[in-house]
Amino acid sequence: MKDVSQKPDSLRVARATATLHAPADCIDLLRSGETEKGDALKTARVAGILAAKRTDELIPLCHPLPIHRAEVTYELAEASVRVIAEVQTIGPTGVEMEALTAASIAALTLYDMLKPYAEPEELHIEACHLERKTGGKSQHRRRLSQPRQAAVIVLSDTVAAGQARDTAGAFVRDALGDAGFTPVAYRVIADDAQALQGTLRGYISEGTPLVITVGGTGLGPRDVTVDTVRPLIDTEIPGIMEAARAFGQRRMPFAMLSRGVAGYAGNTLLITFPGSRGGASESLATTLPGIVHLLDTVRPGERHPGGYGGES
Repeated sequence: MKDVSQKPDSLRVARATATLHAPADCIDLLRSGETEKGDALKTARVAGILAAKRTDELIPLCHPLPIHRAEVTYELAEASVRVIAEVQTIGPTGVEMEALTAASIAALTLYDMLKPYAEPEELHIEACHLERKTGGKSQHRRRLSQPRQAAVIVLSDTVAAGQARDTAGAFVRDALGDAGFTPVAYRVIADDAQALQGTLRGYISEGTPLVITVGGTGLGPRDVTVDTVRPLIDTEIPGIMEAARAFGQRRMPFAMLSRGVAGYAGNTLLITFPGSRGGASESLATTLPGIVHLLDTVRPGERHPGGYGGES
């Protein structure tokens, strides 16, 4: 199975349809609910909902997901019935397969309940397909619409002294490149407040859109990053690091100890990530959609065109 542990949860909805073609007298039976096995539409609705809930048992590589809503409805024509299945969850992966399975099983149930009243060649299912899906990367983009500069500053005495290899900062640098940031400056400095402040002021004065520090967000005597960055921020955005800590806490109980902060210093978005590879990668995984949205749609001093509650 694909690893989705590093994907943030989001509200996900999928809608799928399938069409059963049948003689007109069979469609009349659906309308009346009077087949020898009972009300076919009601039975198929329950079958479709049950199928959505058990898709991971039917399709080997599907992830088990909490199904928050599943519904099956119909559109009856003279010689066909269109099955419409909609499934909703809050999770790290989508419910397309759940919706497709629900539509398929509901259509098959109708087929089974109508087959005593028609010849085999008179019944057939077609056009089972996904009509739409929302949530996840299809709605919340993880890549910029146009390239922007960024910088990654690694804070580590041991890495700066050549005694250890940086993996956390290099991961963030490469991931930002994959998200459309270019060029991405990369610097390693010791845990020194004066050096960090000078480096940050340089990027701020240049108007670099995004600067991420990696390391120095803990509670040790050499963890100076947060105390250095916070005074530079004139518009704090608490939710960025709140989201990162909440995401990390579900994977590592020490995530609560990170003091990371985020916000704007002039036109530069400053974000402070932990220094561990896991902490940095998890922080970026959960905050990247918000970062992309912020840099793509919000400009300092301008009104957001649709509001954060609207569709992108």
